[in-house]
Amino acid sequence: MTSKVLKNIKEYALLTFATFVFTVAWEAFMIPNQMSAGGFMGVCTIIEYASNGVIKASYSFFVLNAFLILIAVLIFGIGFGFKTIYCILMSSIFLWFVDDWSWLHSIPGNFFYVEEKVLVPIIAGVFEAFGVGLCLRQGGSTGGTDIVALIVNKFWPISLAGVFFVTDFIIVISQLLLRPGFGSYAGDPKTFNDVIYGVLEIVAFALTINMFTVGGRKKMQLLIFTEKFEQVADYICDEMERGVTIIKAKGWFTKKDKNVVMVLLTRQEISTLSRQVNLIDPKAFISISETSEVYGEGFEEIKIGKIKIKKKRGHGGKA
Repeated sequence: MTSKVLKNIKEYALLTFATFVFTVAWEAFMIPNQMSAGGFMGVCTIIEYASNGVIKASYSFFVLNAFLILIAVLIFGIGFGFKTIYCILMSSIFLWFVDDWSWLHSIPGNFFYVEEKVLVPIIAGVFEAFGVGLCLRQGGSTGGTDIVALIVNKFWPISLAGVFFVTDFIIVISQLLLRPGFGSYAGDPKTFNDVIYGVLEIVAFALTINMFTVGGRKKMQLLIFTEKFEQVADYICDEMERGVTIIKAKGWFTKKDKNVVMVLLTRQEISTLSRQVNLIDPKAFISISETSEVYGEGFEEIKIGKIKIKKKRGHGGKA
């Protein structure tokens, strides 16, 4: 097999595992405890509760996402998110399977892993974030509000974060409609306690996915001010095998031209370089700042989907 084929196999294997973890968050924790939260799965759980289990979350999840994908393809083109379609399909299948695995359902008092009900949405949020984060790292998505946000952002100047916040807020509050007489709902009336459980899940999800998708890729940017910049740069390139950029600068106090060494490193590499810089030039000045994400050779690979771009016709020659 070629390296490209092996890479694709690995990516889809990870996407499959990620969607399973995502569904466990809902079918093993949230749904058995009649809880709801944000996102499309929050809508699907409300539909399941309102129909007294007749319309399973797996059914509505697939149907609603299929409708959204159709709209997205019409707007963005046929190249829109094959991996996203795969993730949605696998999530729907796993939701259907895990729903029947009662031994995995985490109900406080009946399941030894969780004793306190308040832990259920927190654990669910962590599981969901792990699944969604792993999907995102492989260039996929579980769909739902992700697609809604992209469509809204296409036509209106609204931030994606703003779309997520508004949709999650509406979905979580909507569960207060669940009370006897609403559809076929036969459970206890939902209260603000249930809303708080939903908010807990959203917060746990947001904090975890931030650490998972961004925290793991955070790197450190060092600016090294030294007269012996060539020795420092050579050490970084030859010994640490990192790229270096020399920036032309001017010290305004001394009015002298300076050469600043800029390099991106992992946290673990900082102490090694700092010691070496001190040996080369004890008078060197080092500024260290944290970067959110670093992509490219030597760091994180850039994950991109295959989006078809329409070429515009020009009115003249080549630019």
